[in-house]
Amino acid sequence: MLKNFINQFASPKTYLKRCDKYFIFVFSAGLIFLAVGWIWGIFYSPTDVQQGDVYRIIYLHVPTSIYAQLIYWIMAFWAMIHLVWRVRLAAYLIKAAAYIGLLSTFLALFSGSIWGIPTWGTWWQWDARITSTLILFLMYLGLITLHNSFNNFDKSDRLMSILVIVGTINLPIIKKSVDWWSTLHQPASITLTNSPSIDITMFIPLMISIIAFGFLYISMGFLMSKIIILTREKNKTWIDQYV
Repeated sequence: MLKNFINQFASPKTYLKRCDKYFIFVFSAGLIFLAVGWIWGIFYSPTDVQQGDVYRIIYLHVPTSIYAQLIYWIMAFWAMIHLVWRVRLAAYLIKAAAYIGLLSTFLALFSGSIWGIPTWGTWWQWDARITSTLILFLMYLGLITLHNSFNNFDKSDRLMSILVIVGTINLPIIKKSVDWWSTLHQPASITLTNSPSIDITMFIPLMISIIAFGFLYISMGFLMSKIIILTREKNKTWIDQYV
């Protein structure tokens, strides 16, 4: 069963057909969830007692921060598949995800800077959470740049997969930085083990926004991976049939 799944997963042609089939549904769901989450959170959630209305940037900052790290974990999973089973498609998905992770990390840093001006009195602070997130941004950028610098795609795919796995060491540092060091950054308001520390009327639109970004990033992944596949597989006979 595992072998059949891997063989089916390894087919770029099958993957492209599924992307074409599900893209519009995933993208539409993302837009709907985003509209509901942002309209509810920005216009109808109550004003925070301490921060006022500036806290509403969480509906951008929190989802992008979560996915900045989650996308890297997904890349590490695909990197293992590529290294162990030599699945060509996994390498394509790693690079596609790297572009999306780069965007998500940039949005997290950008929105965090905007939030920091009225909250901390400064747009940037070299504390552990922000610095480790900046390192994550540079890791995404470095992976993309390094992969593009090689003419031998097989070698660059293997090297990228190895570096992705090595880079996972930064993810626990980002996650635990506010616990290990004294930082300006507040602890996480949402965890898997504790109840949310924010009011339910703020929490629900935040969760909707997180779901929305998940759908939107998946749809972006469909498009980006499709471009990569069409570029890398352009000399294959099935490409002419697909196009």
